[in-house]
Amino acid sequence: MIVWVNGAFGSGKTTLVGEVHQHWPEALVYDPEQVGYVLGDIVDVPSGDFQDLPIWRRQVVSMAVGLVAEYQRPILAPMTLVNPQYLGEIFGALEEAGVDIHHFFLKVSPEVLAQRIDARSVTPHDPARDEGVRQWCREQIDRCVAAVDTLPRDTIFLDGERPREELAREVLTRIGVRSPRPARA
Repeated sequence: MIVWVNGAFGSGKTTLVGEVHQHWPEALVYDPEQVGYVLGDIVDVPSGDFQDLPIWRRQVVSMAVGLVAEYQRPILAPMTLVNPQYLGEIFGALEEAGVDIHHFFLKVSPEVLAQRIDARSVTPHDPARDEGVRQWCREQIDRCVAAVDTLPRDTIFLDGERPREELAREVLTRIGVRSPRPARA
């Protein structure tokens, strides 16, 4: 099984996955963005978005399927995936490989997204790059918010402005993990 936590940049995907993982440590955390970083070190990404690379989409699926097959453990994947074609391609390939997908989308207002993006630092040692990343994320807000209307019917929408502990409990309940383990010390 894969629990895909989707949403705009700044919606709290990684934070939510971290909280869910604390209560469900047997799950593996797999961030498909890391695949993009590896590819970006190897090949040019003309559009600036590694999701536009067909090899990224194939490798995301390959890695997820391989992790499930090799380790027989559920996967938690925090990743913005709002292009309907790419989402369909990735989810279709996962389903074809027999992987059950639970798709969650964190809905957050554009104003809160902008505040969260402005408050974070991805590369504190490189302020110019850090601002470039924040700017790119801010430019994606409208596209990500608009994607809500194009997501699959079985997508579970969550209010991403709720406390992460509440959201984690809801995710665990919805995927059928009734007795989550207590948080790790």
